[in-house]
Amino acid sequence: MAEIKEPIESFGLSKRNKNKALFSKIGVVGCGRDGRNIVNLAAQSGMEVVFIEISEEKIDQALNWIGYNLDTKIENWGLTQNEKRATMGRITGSLDYNDLKGCDFVIECIRYEATGERSTEMRKEVFKNLEEVLDPDAIIATNATTVIISELTSDLEHKERCISMHFPMPHSDARLLEYAKGPFTSDEVVNKIVRLCNLLKFYPVEVKESSGFISMRLLVVMLNEACHALMENLATMENIDKEFTIIYGQRYGIFELADLLGIEKIVMLMEDMFHEFGDRKYKAAPILWRLYHSRQLGVNKGRGFYIYDDNGKRIGPNNLI
Repeated sequence: MAEIKEPIESFGLSKRNKNKALFSKIGVVGCGRDGRNIVNLAAQSGMEVVFIEISEEKIDQALNWIGYNLDTKIENWGLTQNEKRATMGRITGSLDYNDLKGCDFVIECIRYEATGERSTEMRKEVFKNLEEVLDPDAIIATNATTVIISELTSDLEHKERCISMHFPMPHSDARLLEYAKGPFTSDEVVNKIVRLCNLLKFYPVEVKESSGFISMRLLVVMLNEACHALMENLATMENIDKEFTIIYGQRYGIFELADLLGIEKIVMLMEDMFHEFGDRKYKAAPILWRLYHSRQLGVNKGRGFYIYDDNGKRIGPNNLI
């Protein structure tokens, strides 16, 4: 069978007046950890995806990661080689915002800085660039748990088409998506986001604009308590994780999950939540700050609560914390 290089719909002999299906083409700005997961998910759901990056090197890194992720599914009998080729054929990396023309949904996912922060001004600039190239009815979203959509859209002409979204967990079974409206977000946009969730087989949850939404507010409190239990030597790291997975039916232990999400992201989010709500339960435990300051930030750095190989597979606990 010939390898699929690109979508073939546009090469059909029949040129009847067909309306393009909603969400047949979407865009992602920034293809780091969060962006890659969204690109991968959308492409496997049959959507054409264009992602924007800052260099050809970043584009190649993203495509290689997505290919490796699909290979892992093939090894576990969750995907075939033909399905992988079809999925990769739906993905295009670009340096030019003009290649997002024709998208009816674009989500901003620019990378976190080394400090765990994301520049608000840079994200506002992304929104302005998107408004220049997208049709007025195309949805502009941000993948965020801190900055409110109201701030990002303050200088835009079409504020009604903007919305905040959050894909909480980086694994295929966590099919829940949180979204928050801004003060100008239209009901039509909300209805379309619910339709997008249905296409992705995700359960939509509407939340109000606030730091951490629901998912991260729950997570950081559990993580903080687990950190204090570890510092008090109540149990080993592995056994605390075992309790979390076996008793509560979780796929990952709480420390393993923190490594997957990124220690830098979690610590900065907790700082934002502490300043917004003023409750000490959101103040990061000393062990989290120790990992943060020593740049032991989780899977992406090969070392966090656990140690990982180059492919992100866990080797054992980190005995240096």
